[in-house]
Order: sequence, then structure tokens, then C-alpha cells
Amino acid sequence: MVFIPGISQRKRKLERRKGGGGGGRGGGGSRGGSGGSGGGGRTSSISSGGTSRSSSSTAFGGGPQTTIPQGQPFGGRMQGGGTRNDIYGNRGYGSGYPGSSGAGVGGLGFPYYYWPVVWGGAGLVGTGAYLHTHGEYGDTHNSSRPGGALVTATFPSSTNGNSTFRIMSDNSTVVSLLADITSSCGSSISSPSTITPTSYNDSGPPLPGQAVQYYRASSIVLSLDSYNNSAVYSNDTNAPPSPLPSNADTTLLSCLNNTIGNSAPLVDGAYGLRWSSPSGFGLVALVWAISRLVSQV
Repeated sequence: MVFIPGISQRKRKLERRKGGGGGGRGGGGSRGGSGGSGGGGRTSSISSGGTSRSSSSTAFGGGPQTTIPQGQPFGGRMQGGGTRNDIYGNRGYGSGYPGSSGAGVGGLGFPYYYWPVVWGGAGLVGTGAYLHTHGEYGDTHNSSRPGGALVTATFPSSTNGNSTFRIMSDNSTVVSLLADITSSCGSSISSPSTITPTSYNDSGPPLPGQAVQYYRASSIVLSLDSYNNSAVYSNDTNAPPSPLPSNADTTLLSCLNNTIGNSAPLVDGAYGLRWSSPSGFGLVALVWAISRLVSQV
């Protein structure tokens, strides 16, 4: 479910991935051509739990659910199993975990293999304890996180000077999403060809109160500079979020939200299902997907 008011999620049909396809984008580095497996998806290699895994912008997810071996970071915790069906969280840090609705990310597993984003620094002194995660997941420059250190990309509205959006995630994810966003939402973004990822630091932006949506077990966040959700700085995790600014560019917001949900890189399961362009995920598509899976057993 998508929690941004007035913004709907586009669902797409499951298809079995077609084979082959080199030329995908690696984890980090410069923006290149699309390529990748699954008919144009970008791929990258991430290290999680001591194992290298392929992540793709067209993957459905559902990578194998395993226990991280002892001796590896977070040994004993579970990883894998998360699919694109559950990729959306809400404005609360700790959202986007399948089957979980609590606040914060402390002690949790990694359903999508990626680690959650972290907040920290002097600006969070005296704020809700659940926001302080530097000690557990390292600081924002921790390059050992799957996909690399945290970076941001900025998307100013081409029509609304009060609407500057940002995404923050690991380097490989932001590089991949940047290509999808500039392709899908470029007409609503000011100077899209000049946007490049930049390293994130604790002083922001973005800041926790500017987050309008979390995705993929809080490993991706979309923010709005003019938004100030004071509720997130309280220890009262049941406090209702502040409303979004009435003058926000909802056209760009909708496009960013849908593109991130549809194209955030995921680790596939054994059968390599991927998202395709046609809209509608009805009963026919579901039966078709199940029949394909059964035929492979």
C-alpha cells in the first residue's frame, strides 16, 4: 500500500524473465546505457551476508530467505524474501518492512538484503531514540553497506519553485533509479540531464522530518525540502504525521513515487520473475504466473 495522499501505486504484470542480457550498470560509477537482463533492466552486484548477489531494476524480488552466517555483519539475522508487492512503506522510519508496522530499524532483518538508511549527527540530539542508528549500521559514509555508501540525488520541479525532491539510498540504487526517474519524469524536473548523485552527510538535506515516503524496508527514502514532519522527532511513535505542503508539485511527486516503487533494484528468487510494462495485476496474470512457476518444478 502507498501512503502518500492522492498518490496511487501502478501495479504491473508478472512475467518470467527472458534470458541473457549483459551491459547492465554496475554498483556505482557513472551513468551508462540501460542493458541488463530482463529486457532493459539495469543490474548491479551487491554483497550481502558474505555473498554476492545480482540486483535488477526489473526484478520482482523474492530472493532466497536465509540466515546470515556468524562472522558476517549481522550474523544470525534473516535476509531475503521481500518482493515488489510490499516495497512501499509510509513516512515513518522503519516502514516498508513486509509484515511489520513498528517504528525504527533496530535489530531487524533485511528482507530486501539492503540495509536501511541511517540518520544521525548533532541535529538529532534530543530527538526520538529510534532515529539514532549510526552505531548499528555505521555512518552515512559506510561503504561496506550493500550497494555502497549513502548518496542523494536532487529533483527540483520544473514548474514549482517550492518543490525540490530528493532520494537517498546506497550508491548503486540511486545510480539505477536516476536513469529511470529522468526517463519517466524528466519533463517535470528542472535540468534533468545535469543531476548526479552526491555523498550524503548528517547535516542534510534530506533530514528525517523531510521524508515523504520510505521504500524497500526503509533502504530508500524520498524527501521534500519544504516539508517538516515534526512528529518524527518525538518519542511518541503514534503521533500523526504533519500534512504535506499544499503547494507541493503533486505531478512530480506521483511520478517519483511510482517510478521508485516500480524500478527500485531487487534481488530475484529462483525463477527470475520481473515486472513488465502492461498495467493491471489481475487474476489472469496471477494464474499465469503460478502456472509458469509450477511448470518449472
